[in-house]
Amino acid sequence: MIEDIGKRKLGRGLSALLGDDDAADMASLERIRSGKLVPIGQIRPNANQPRRRFEEESLQGLVESIREKGILQPILVRRIANEEDVYEIVAGERRWRAAQRAEVHEVPVVIRDLSDADTLEIALIENIQREDLSPVEEARGYHALIESFKYTQEQLSKGLGKSRSHVANMLRLLSLPDSVLALVDEGKISAGAARAIITADDPEGLARQIVAKGLNVRQVEKLAEGHKPKAPRKPRPQKDSDTAALEGDLSATLGMKVTLEHRGMAGGLLTIHYETLEDLDEICRRLSRHIDYRNDGGSYEEEALGDIDPTAAIAADLADLDDKSDH
Repeated sequence: MIEDIGKRKLGRGLSALLGDDDAADMASLERIRSGKLVPIGQIRPNANQPRRRFEEESLQGLVESIREKGILQPILVRRIANEEDVYEIVAGERRWRAAQRAEVHEVPVVIRDLSDADTLEIALIENIQREDLSPVEEARGYHALIESFKYTQEQLSKGLGKSRSHVANMLRLLSLPDSVLALVDEGKISAGAARAIITADDPEGLARQIVAKGLNVRQVEKLAEGHKPKAPRKPRPQKDSDTAALEGDLSATLGMKVTLEHRGMAGGLLTIHYETLEDLDEICRRLSRHIDYRNDGGSYEEEALGDIDPTAAIAADLADLDDKSDH
């Protein structure tokens, strides 16, 4: 129905559908605004109405206004197929409900031929623009426009006169459990407080605390900081038997814990863990001498500096590990 939301406002809403243009002459404008009078019993609510709740206090105020001044703006309806003179509400259900309570027998309507998709789109847009719409209803309206009519957040932002961040923040609410959304819908938790617990590990538990203690947004943010889900630990790769054996030999020889992370052709990491300064001195002393590793029994003997390469034996063992991993 609305082809280019970025080029014009969605906010024209009923005024566009009712023909309320600057070019319209006053006579035709008055005819449109007065609408056609239809018996209230011939009007049906829209089963796909995006608005779930009607505030009792606000509705009662509208009842009193209708009793005093009548219905100032007609209800937008469409004909129901296969039912003569029966209409479905597209926009204006609050007025229809209030008119029933005010015991009004006929209401002004404007009849338009609209598809199911057009009807839903108009109802969503009209409801989103209402100031008394709950944050959850607003979020669901955005979501429905995106899912059903392929709007982007950027298009909604421009078309509805909302900031991009506002649209995004409203949509984030829908990631909360239904029980938390119900508390937001009832006004027991603000939208800001609800957003603060979206990434918490127990949003439902935090929501109950917010209601019980009457916490403000800043207090909720502080509370939620302590309930962030812990990042899962990455499992350590299992060492093959040869690497584990070499690690054990080195630990036994040095008398200290040695860990070996061999990464094949990419090298690796050899770590010697010491507990005291004496241990560190011993490591330094041994590294300042060459160690001749003999394969007969795995014994180590110190040699004079310069006689052999101190890393040759270990390097040879690591090379063996590479050869085995290749096969």
